[in-house]
Amino acid sequence: MRALMRSKIHKATVTEANLEYIGSITIDSELLDLVGLWDGEKVLIVSNTSGARLETYVISGESGSGTICMNGACSHLIKKGEEIIIVGFEITDKPVQQKSILVDKSNKFVQYL
Repeated sequence: MRALMRSKIHKATVTEANLEYIGSITIDSELLDLVGLWDGEKVLIVSNTSGARLETYVISGESGSGTICMNGACSHLIKKGEEIIIVGFEITDKPVQQKSILVDKSNKFVQYL
Protein backbone atom coordinates (compact mmCIF):
# COMPACT_ATOMS: atom_id res chain seq x y z
CA MET A 1 0.00 0.00 0.00
CA ARG A 2 1.13 3.54 -0.80
CA ALA A 3 -0.02 7.00 0.28
CA LEU A 4 -0.60 8.91 -2.97
CA MET A 5 -1.49 12.58 -3.46
CA ARG A 6 -5.14 12.72 -4.55
CA SER A 7 -6.21 16.33 -3.94
CA LYS A 8 -4.33 19.64 -3.91
CA ILE A 9 -5.33 23.28 -3.51
CA HIS A 10 -2.26 25.27 -4.55
CA LYS A 11 -1.36 28.83 -3.45
CA ALA A 12 -4.36 29.39 -1.16
CA THR A 13 -4.25 32.42 1.12
CA VAL A 14 -5.17 32.03 4.80
CA THR A 15 -8.07 34.42 5.44
CA GLU A 16 -8.32 33.89 9.19
CA ALA A 17 -6.50 32.21 12.10
CA ASN A 18 -8.84 31.45 15.01
CA LEU A 19 -7.12 30.12 18.14
CA GLU A 20 -10.44 29.80 20.01
CA TYR A 21 -11.92 27.25 17.57
CA ILE A 22 -11.52 23.55 18.39
CA GLY A 23 -8.93 22.63 15.75
CA SER A 24 -8.84 21.92 12.01
CA ILE A 25 -8.92 23.99 8.83
CA THR A 26 -12.10 25.53 7.42
CA ILE A 27 -12.10 25.55 3.59
CA ASP A 28 -14.62 27.06 1.16
CA SER A 29 -16.84 24.09 0.18
CA GLU A 30 -16.65 25.09 -3.51
CA LEU A 31 -12.89 24.39 -3.41
CA LEU A 32 -13.48 21.10 -1.58
CA ASP A 33 -15.85 19.97 -4.33
CA LEU A 34 -13.37 20.89 -7.07
CA VAL A 35 -10.64 18.64 -5.62
CA GLY A 36 -12.78 15.97 -3.96
CA LEU A 37 -11.93 16.64 -0.30
CA TRP A 38 -14.51 15.69 2.37
CA ASP A 39 -15.53 17.10 5.72
CA GLY A 40 -13.39 15.42 8.36
CA GLU A 41 -10.73 14.25 5.90
CA LYS A 42 -7.09 14.39 7.02
CA VAL A 43 -4.98 16.89 5.09
CA LEU A 44 -1.39 18.11 5.05
CA ILE A 45 -0.98 21.89 5.14
CA VAL A 46 2.30 23.38 3.90
CA SER A 47 3.04 27.09 4.26
CA ASN A 48 4.93 28.62 1.33
CA THR A 49 5.42 31.66 3.57
CA SER A 50 6.92 30.19 6.76
CA GLY A 51 7.78 26.62 5.77
CA ALA A 52 5.52 25.23 8.53
CA ARG A 53 3.93 21.83 7.85
CA LEU A 54 1.07 20.27 9.80
CA GLU A 55 -1.68 17.70 9.55
CA THR A 56 -5.27 18.41 10.50
CA TYR A 57 -8.78 17.69 9.25
CA VAL A 58 -11.19 19.56 6.99
CA ILE A 59 -14.28 21.52 7.97
CA SER A 60 -16.49 22.68 5.11
CA GLY A 61 -16.90 26.46 4.89
CA GLU A 62 -19.44 28.62 3.10
CA SER A 63 -19.47 27.99 -0.66
CA GLY A 64 -17.95 30.82 -2.69
CA SER A 65 -16.69 32.65 0.40
CA GLY A 66 -12.98 32.09 -0.25
CA THR A 67 -12.58 31.07 3.40
CA ILE A 68 -9.36 29.36 4.42
CA CYS A 69 -9.25 29.48 8.23
CA MET A 70 -6.59 27.89 10.44
CA ASN A 71 -8.37 26.84 13.63
CA GLY A 72 -7.17 26.03 17.14
CA ALA A 73 -3.54 24.96 17.62
CA CYS A 74 -2.96 25.18 13.83
CA SER A 75 -3.25 28.96 14.12
CA HIS A 76 0.00 29.05 16.13
CA LEU A 77 1.96 27.64 13.18
CA ILE A 78 0.22 29.23 10.18
CA LYS A 79 -1.12 32.79 10.34
CA LYS A 80 -3.60 34.95 8.45
CA GLY A 81 -2.14 36.12 5.12
CA GLU A 82 0.21 33.15 4.62
CA GLU A 83 0.22 31.32 1.29
CA ILE A 84 -0.41 27.59 1.72
CA ILE A 85 -0.82 24.32 -0.13
CA ILE A 86 -3.52 21.92 1.06
CA VAL A 87 -2.93 18.25 0.18
CA GLY A 88 -5.16 15.18 0.60
CA PHE A 89 -3.83 11.65 0.23
CA GLU A 90 -5.27 8.22 -0.50
CA ILE A 91 -3.81 4.97 0.79
CA THR A 92 -4.10 2.40 -1.97
CA ASP A 93 -2.25 -0.12 -4.06
CA LYS A 94 -3.62 1.31 -7.33
CA PRO A 95 -2.95 4.55 -9.27
CA VAL A 96 -5.01 7.55 -8.16
CA GLN A 97 -6.79 10.14 -10.31
CA GLN A 98 -5.30 13.39 -8.96
CA LYS A 99 -7.24 16.65 -8.78
CA SER A 100 -5.08 19.75 -8.31
CA ILE A 101 -6.23 23.34 -8.60
CA LEU A 102 -4.60 26.74 -8.54
CA VAL A 103 -6.44 29.56 -6.76
CA ASP A 104 -5.88 33.32 -6.79
CA LYS A 105 -5.17 35.53 -3.76
CA SER A 106 -8.93 35.62 -3.00
CA ASN A 107 -9.03 31.79 -3.07
CA LYS A 108 -11.08 31.71 -6.26
CA PHE A 109 -10.52 28.88 -8.73
CA VAL A 110 -8.09 29.80 -11.54
CA GLN A 111 -7.33 26.50 -13.28
CA TYR A 112 -6.77 22.80 -12.91
CA LEU A 113 -3.08 21.88 -12.70
